Amino acid sequence: MDGLLKNSSDIQPDTLHADTQGQSGPVFAISYLLGIKLMPRIRNWKDLTFVRPSADVTYKYIEPLFKGVVNWNLIKTHWYDMIRVVLSIKAGKVMPSTLLRKLGSYSKKNRLYQAFLELGKVVRTMFLLDYISNVALRYEITAITNIVEMYNAFLDWVFFGKLGAITENDPIEQEKRLKYLDLVASAVILQNTVDMSLAIQTLMSQGELIPMRHLSALSPYMTRHIKRYGDYVVNLHKIPQPLEAAINLPPEIFEA
Repeated sequence: MDGLLKNSSDIQPDTLHADTQGQSGPVFAISYLLGIKLMPRIRNWKDLTFVRPSADVTYKYIEPLFKGVVNWNLIKTHWYDMIRVVLSIKAGKVMPSTLLRKLGSYSKKNRLYQAFLELGKVVRTMFLLDYISNVALRYEITAITNIVEMYNAFLDWVFFGKLGAITENDPIEQEKRLKYLDLVASAVILQNTVDMSLAIQTLMSQGELIPMRHLSALSPYMTRHIKRYGDYVVNLHKIPQPLEAAINLPPEIFEA
């Protein structure tokens, strides 16, 4: 969510995909109020609460899904507070991650957090009901989340130094490492895209017919053609000089 709000490019996406760890009740609420469509892939549905709009509402086929009732009074009481928070986020005064971390640290005592959570339950219930009934939506979410996981695996492959661990405690150095990682990964992705495009153009110029379904399955995250550690060339025609000569020590030292 932070990345979407910091984005200053001409392309302004309004949909956010994530996995189970990227969603929660407050995240759904803040996304909804910011105009961002949160579409995560969620596991462990049995741990989630479907809420009905009122206690007297029942459903013929999906009644067992619902385990709670929306507390509209809590949402109404803190509605203007939630709007003020969202306006602060939009103005760049606070980032969503910072806000969620602060509210979550004392969530049981914070009524504003509870209001965000209650609104998030409503939005998430609507999303999950849509997810159940819409095959195309399920396919889209699965496909896009798989792409995200492929990108994360690609980053892990690129970030091979120190087994991908950031050992610096300095936040500035940590941020630099992440930015450099994105820069290197983007350079590799760009080169892969150029190489694939040239290969496709060459085949098409030779009269090859390339089905669109094959093109749609291509990925710029290929790594097997990349020499991650570079080349170590051994010149067998060049005889190395004796060790004592290389380090400028008298031969007697080695004989002793």
